[in-house]
Parts: sequence; structure tokens; C-alpha cells
Amino acid sequence: MCGISALLLADSSQAAVSELLESLGLLQHRGQDAAGIVTCGHKGRLFQCKGNGMVRDVFTPQRLMALAGNMGVAHVRYPTAGTPADSEAQPFYVNSPYGIVMAHNGNLTNDSELRHFLDYDAHRHINTDSDSELLLNIFANNLQKTGKFRINEQDIFSAAAGLYGECRGAYAVAAMLAGFGIIGFRDPHGIRPLVFGRRKSSTGPGYDYMFASESVVLDALDFTDIEDVQPGEVVIVSKTAVTRRRLVVEERITPCIFEYVYFARPDSTIDGIPVYNARLDMGVKLASKVRQALGDSMDIDVVIPVPDTSRAAALQLSHELGLPYREGFNKNRYVGRTFIMPGQEMRRKNVRRKLNAMPTEFKGLNVLLVDDSIVRGTTSQEIIQMARDVGARKVYFASAAPAIRFPNVYGIDMPSIDELVASGRSDDDVAGAIGADMVFFQDLDDLIASCRAFNPRIAAFDTSVFDGKYVTGDVTAEYLHKLEMRRSDAAKQKKPGDGEVIGLHNYK
Repeated sequence: MCGISALLLADSSQAAVSELLESLGLLQHRGQDAAGIVTCGHKGRLFQCKGNGMVRDVFTPQRLMALAGNMGVAHVRYPTAGTPADSEAQPFYVNSPYGIVMAHNGNLTNDSELRHFLDYDAHRHINTDSDSELLLNIFANNLQKTGKFRINEQDIFSAAAGLYGECRGAYAVAAMLAGFGIIGFRDPHGIRPLVFGRRKSSTGPGYDYMFASESVVLDALDFTDIEDVQPGEVVIVSKTAVTRRRLVVEERITPCIFEYVYFARPDSTIDGIPVYNARLDMGVKLASKVRQALGDSMDIDVVIPVPDTSRAAALQLSHELGLPYREGFNKNRYVGRTFIMPGQEMRRKNVRRKLNAMPTEFKGLNVLLVDDSIVRGTTSQEIIQMARDVGARKVYFASAAPAIRFPNVYGIDMPSIDELVASGRSDDDVAGAIGADMVFFQDLDDLIASCRAFNPRIAAFDTSVFDGKYVTGDVTAEYLHKLEMRRSDAAKQKKPGDGEVIGLHNYK
């Protein structure tokens, strides 16, 4: 999962870098492996700073001062395809044609086919294992076909239309053409989110425009008229105009439902669905599941959330069951999200570094822990043991999401069935595996209803991690096996000899 943004300021004398940096801070929860910003200044000159690490580590004051220009693209990532090498930090850049910069959130499902085409037919060199570089070069190759000295919006729409016909999978994209403007587009299914907004320039005539993965970025930076880029839509913001066109209209829009469960910030609204409200409703429906399972033997003393994502669901669940809600875990906010950390051993070690159980909220009590989901089971197992270590008598565990039994191919790093604790296990088996007295999973129909309640126009979601149904219709067992091999923890270790990316200078 990644976070992307792009900004164009109306006043060409102003610098975009400070607000691009702020956007990455607001999107840090979406990726903590690498960060990058590329800006465009006078005469189309591009400036770059990117590398592995958190936003605060990659961007020093000296580096930020060098990022000149009134427009730019920014990205935070964690690796889902390729490796966490420095060379795969985004945004990516290609100089021909016209100087294109691109940041991508998602995952392509026909990357092998695209890599072959770019090598054997388009003769474009691919320098990394990242599918984002493939996406950039497909777009560049289509623009190259114009053969024009200067391009216009119609040329960009034509290039994007070709990309839609060639690239399959999930992609939300923020791009920039040197000296021209910024571009945003989403895959035809709308699997990955992208929003767009504007605000009146504070230093001159006209409007500033911005794309971002989540609405919270635009809210924080005082943008208005915020709306979702539609699935299959391309939005072009040049120095003089905003042009948009929906090039592909699928019969069904299927946003990834895991955005509402876990990834997105609670103060974001995605595809018309307020994330916080959807999570509250998940708590209502999960309470019904707990009540049904325990019946007259209900012996829960207290409801405790696993910070932070599950708080809304846990709060509403406790209200529905008439039970006290307590904060039993203190969180160290300077440790990253364990689910998106590369490496199983790192995830395990960081659970106890991130959370500390407060004995007064557990000792002698039967506790119901509420989390957003159970993926590998590493975090859940450690947290349950922490509760027992400080004196909990019984530990029940409730998941606001259904059991995750299938790999994700659209940009979430849980590809291996063997890594999923619920795969091939009953609920009782899962409880035994993570050390809980009992486990409660949300029903899939209830999860869908919790999201649809706020936007009934969305009839379906990508729920492939729960039901194994992949909305792009091109995912085979062979593909899943290859993806599992490429995304294993071993494959993500930095390769010997991997150095700085060839291309734009990385400011030190």
C-alpha cells in the first residue's frame, strides 16, 4: 500500500515542496518503507529527493531547499512488488518523451506481459523490479507515438486510453509532465482511492489544484470542492485549464473494502463513504455477532481496543453490549504499523515495542480485545499474551473484518496463503493459534453493509482477501504462486550491489 499526492500552485513564484512534504506526513500511515518528492521548476527543470525511510528521515532542511518549483509529485511506499531497495523509491522519472514523473499506488496483475512488451516491442529499458516503473513506461510509450514537439490534453487522453487497454490490476496514479502540469487517474474498477480538490490561491489570481490518496490531505491544506477521481477517469491540470474525461466505464465499481477496515485514516472520506462512520457501524454489527455467539454465557467484563484503527468499532461495540470501554494498551507512536513492516521477525519484535499493556485494566478480568483484522496472527498472538501476562483471566478476540483466507493481488502485502493464520482453519483453530479463549469474526455481508450504508450507489467492493473473488478476472493459480515467490520476506531483502537509482540526482 502506498500514499500519493500531486500539487500545482497557481503562482509560479511559490514553492510546492512544503505542502507536498506535509501531504506525505498525513499519508505516512500508508507506507513507511520509503518516501520521495519530485518538483518541477523554471523551464521544466526537475528536482528530486527520495530514499528509504520515514518522511522525517528522508527529507532534511537542506534537501527540501533544493526542491524548487510550483508543482510536484510525492509518494510514500511499502513494497508489494519488487524489493525495498533504494532504487525503487518513488516517484519514478523517465526523460523521454517530454519528461514524465509518476507515483503509483496499487499493483499490476499482468506485469510479466508488460515487461516483455516493453523489452521486445517498445525497446524501453526497465531499471527495477517495480511494476510502477512498468506503468510509467507504458504511459510514456503511448505518448511517444504522437511524435509531436509539444503535446496537448487530447494526446494525454489518448495515451491514457492506451494504458487502460494494456494494464490490468489496481492503480491510482499521480503524474507530472515537465513544464505542462499534473495528471491523476484511477483504474477502471476504482480499487485504489484518489481524490482531487482546489483552493483559491493566497498569493495571486487563479486556483491551486491537488491530488491525494485520501481526502484528509486536502482537508488539512484547506482545499475545497473535494471529490473522488472516478474509476477510469483521467484529470489533467495544466497551467491554464482543468480537463477531465472518463475513458472507461465498468459495469461495477469495486473499491477495496480493506481501505475502510484498516488502511485509511478515520477522518478520510473515500468514494463518498466516511471511514469513521463505516467503522462505527462495523462495531454495531460485530456486537451482534458476539452476543449471538455467547448468549446467556456472556461473561465479558470490559472491551479494550487494539490501537489505533479499531477504536471506533470497539467503542460502538461496547455501547451496543452495555459494557465498559477502556484503553488498556499504551502505544508508542514512534514505531511503524506492524502489519506493513517487511519481515515476519521484525513484525513480531515490534509488537511489544509498539504496545504496552496496563495491568490495572486487565488484572482478574475477562477482556474482549477488538482489532480491525487478523492477518498473519503475529500481532494478535503477542497482544493476547501481553494481556495474560498482566493478569487477564480470559481473553476474547473480535475482528472487525471477516477471516482473511486469500492473498491480495491489488497492492496489499499479504500474498502468501501460508502466511494467513485463518487460511484452512476454523474460527476455533484460529483462536487456538493466537492463544485466545474465543475469536469472533465479522460476517462479510455485514462488513459490506457497513460501508454501503453511506453510499448505496456502490453495489460491490473488492473483497478478494475474504472470498477469493478477484474483480479484474485475470488472477490464476499460476499468477498467485509467482507473486508469492516474488513477495516473500527473503525476496524483499536488499540485493547485493543495489545502489542509488540511475537518473535524477538524489540530494544528500
